[in-house]
Amino acid sequence: MGNRVVLALGGNALGDDLASQMEAVKQTSKAIADLIEAGNEVVIAHGNGPQVGMINNAFTEYGKIDPKYPYMPLSMCVAMSQAYIGYDLQNALREELRNRGIKKTVTSVITQVVVDEKDPAFQNPTKPIGPFMNEVEAEEATKRGMVVKEDSGRGYRRVVASPKPVRIVEIDTIKAILDAGQVVIACGGGGIPVVEEGNHLRGVGAVIDKDFASCVMAKQVDADNFIVLTAVEKVAIKFGTPEQEWLSSMNIEEANVHIGNNEFAPGSMLPKVEAAMEFAESKEGRKSLITSLEKAQEGLEGKTGTWITAK
Repeated sequence: MGNRVVLALGGNALGDDLASQMEAVKQTSKAIADLIEAGNEVVIAHGNGPQVGMINNAFTEYGKIDPKYPYMPLSMCVAMSQAYIGYDLQNALREELRNRGIKKTVTSVITQVVVDEKDPAFQNPTKPIGPFMNEVEAEEATKRGMVVKEDSGRGYRRVVASPKPVRIVEIDTIKAILDAGQVVIACGGGGIPVVEEGNHLRGVGAVIDKDFASCVMAKQVDADNFIVLTAVEKVAIKFGTPEQEWLSSMNIEEANVHIGNNEFAPGSMLPKVEAAMEFAESKEGRKSLITSLEKAQEGLEGKTGTWITAK
């Protein structure tokens, strides 16, 4: 029997629009099916950058045509993206598994992720989302309670916070599906950000980093391995220079040295490495892997990728 594995799919695994997404998930499903066929229990998380942007922009434009149409909260846009990405991905993966004689159900869970309302990120929103606005539109958006900032002379854009995830609300459902021997897709787009108000969960206008949310989920399902999938086969230092070096492994101490030397780009490789580190040091025996989708199975076999361990 293989390991319990949480996969964090990068944006390149899903395409940028409806047509490319339907094609991309077919190839993505082949790589995931390889892991399942090898006997691993698999939980799949994914990004939603292009998709949630498309949904948000569509509702924004419709609001200009019909001012009576209500503004669509970002939390609901995330929920919509989880559903339609999950729909494509679960069907493609189910088909691939059945083609291999593997009869497992694949289920997408609309996933909420608790964040701390006092997270410092809410005091300084920096994540741009939605279309550019002129001054009048920016003023109207501000009246609706949005934070709007001027963007390098190109116009105004809404910015939202990116708070750290605290816990996964639907974790018991995710565990139950796993324990039944089935495949689950969860925490799409980093999850729907919510804050707790007694027994009530209130959606907030924020974006949770997909890799950090996937890390929290990996810890909560007691995964053996957390795999962060990206466009490259291994992590590199001195990237893009003649001294570029591909890394096969890093422990926490070594990773912190590289971070201190600014080896990993913020908003790109840095959060992936930090999430992988967080999982690796969360419990004895846990290991993280950063590699490409196509090399995931080879990575688990120790043939490629960058492994991150506590020591």
